[in-house]
Amino acid sequence: MLLPIPAVLTQDQVNECRKIMQDAPWIDGKVTAGHQSAKAKHNLQLAENSDAARYMGEMITTALATNLLFMAAALPGKIFPPLFNCYQGGQSFGTHVDNAIRRIPGTPERIRTDLSCTLFLSDPDEYEGGELVVEDTYGTHQVKLPAGHMILYPSTSLHHVTAVTQGARLASFFWLQSMIRQDSRRSLLFDLDMSIQQLTQATPEHPALIQLTGVYHNLLREWAEV
Repeated sequence: MLLPIPAVLTQDQVNECRKIMQDAPWIDGKVTAGHQSAKAKHNLQLAENSDAARYMGEMITTALATNLLFMAAALPGKIFPPLFNCYQGGQSFGTHVDNAIRRIPGTPERIRTDLSCTLFLSDPDEYEGGELVVEDTYGTHQVKLPAGHMILYPSTSLHHVTAVTQGARLASFFWLQSMIRQDSRRSLLFDLDMSIQQLTQATPEHPALIQLTGVYHNLLREWAEV
């Protein structure tokens, strides 16, 4: 499931992040890449243990905790602390797949990367190129969203970022371990949840809503890993 999550951050929050990133220290993005990915990765990144990255990361995870669309689609169990990158001057990231397991810095805790997230912090008209290109069973999808919007997609997908030929592409990227490991099951639960919400608005007293809600929670109980 490839799903845009609109307005994760407000415009004021985006502006605050942009101001912080202007003065923050940038390092080579290869620092968080695996052996294969490092050969294809050409960008800049904020040091993950920097005060700037921690502050903005907490802003994002707090916003996500109250985002109903994200919660319904991702069913998050653990979220990797958000990272931040910049592409400019022809920088790009070749086709790769994200590492299956990542250790949370400064802790012994590891997460399984079920879903990948890119939260755009630059508007599309601020740079040329820089599309996130995701390959799945339905084809190839190019993603370039407004600042503050996020794309959510399975970490099993091959993907790349095209070269930024003008301007700068600022974004946050991170991964999460879902309570539901399989993408197909997450998609079924998401569709069921969305249908229940639509029916609740249209016919809130319909007795079938209780049954459908029961089906949703029983499937969640059957499949969830907590």
